[in-house]
Amino acid sequence: MNVALLFPGQGSQAVGMGADLFDDHPELLGETADQILGWSLRSLCRDGPEEELTRTEKAQPALFAISFALWEEFRNVYDGHVAGAAGHSLGEFTALCAGGAISYPEALRVVSRRGLAMAAAADREPSGMAALIGADATLAESIADTRRAAGGRLEVANINAPEQVVVAGSAIDIVWVTENARDLGVRRAIPLKVAGAFHSSFMEPAAEQVADALAEVDFAKPRFPIWSNTTARPHLVDAMAETLRAQVVSAVRFGESLEDMAATGIDTFVHIGPGDVTAGMAQRTVEAANVHVVSAVADIPGVVDALVTIS
Repeated sequence: MNVALLFPGQGSQAVGMGADLFDDHPELLGETADQILGWSLRSLCRDGPEEELTRTEKAQPALFAISFALWEEFRNVYDGHVAGAAGHSLGEFTALCAGGAISYPEALRVVSRRGLAMAAAADREPSGMAALIGADATLAESIADTRRAAGGRLEVANINAPEQVVVAGSAIDIVWVTENARDLGVRRAIPLKVAGAFHSSFMEPAAEQVADALAEVDFAKPRFPIWSNTTARPHLVDAMAETLRAQVVSAVRFGESLEDMAATGIDTFVHIGPGDVTAGMAQRTVEAANVHVVSAVADIPGVVDALVTIS
C-alpha cells in the first residue's frame, strides 16, 4: 500500500468547520494566525456568516489553516509511510506545508495575500466559471478555442477528473457556453458560484502579487513528493515559486496529477480537510483506488484502522 494525501481547495468551506480543532491547536489557529490575517479565524469559522466565509480572501486562508491543523491531528496518530501529496488549487499550499517545503506561518501569509489578490483581480471585470458536464479535456479545449476565435476569452481552468472539466471566462463567455452547451457537444454547462475566472489569464494581476509574496519564502525539499497543479508532476524545489505563481493563471491539472501519482504506485488516497471533493476526484480518476476521507477529527481513528488493515 502506498498512501497519498489530498487537500481541498476553495469551495469546501462551511460555517462550523474546525470546531473540533481550535482548542487543541492554539499555536496554529489562535492569536498568531489572527495577527497574520488581521481578523479572527475562530470567530469566522465558528459563526460565519456564510457569505463572509465564502469571500475569496477569507475562504482561502481559513481552509488552509483548518486543513493543515487536521493534518497535524492525523499525523499524530498515523505513523505509516506517506508516498506523496497533492492539493486542489489552494490545497497545493496545504500539501507543501504538510510535506515541510514551506513553514506554516510563511504559507499562511502567502495564502492570505493570494486570496486578497485573486479577489481584487476578480473585481476588475465581470467574469466567472462553468462546469462542462460530459466533456473531456480535449473537447473543452476545442470549445475554448472556438470561442476565442470568435473574439471571446474562454479558457480551460480545471481538469479535475474524467468528464469533470471547468472553463473560465468573461461573464458573456459563460452565458455563451451555458446557452450553447448541447450544440457544442456538452450535456450541460453549469455556471459556478465563484467570484471570478480563477486559473485563467483574468488572474494575471493576482499572479504578480503572488510572485512578490513567494519571493520572500525559503522553500525546502519536501519529505515526500508534492504534485504540482500546473505541471501534474512532483514539484522541484528550485522551481516552486515560479510554478506556484503560474498556478494562479494556469489550468489546475488535478486529474492528470492523480494519474501520475497512480503511475508511481500510489494506490490509496486520503482526503484531509473540510468536505470530500478530492476524494470524489480520486475515485473517478484512479480505478480501484482505496479512497478515505478525514474531514473531522472523529474520522481519524476509523481511517487509520482501515489503512492498517489494508497494509
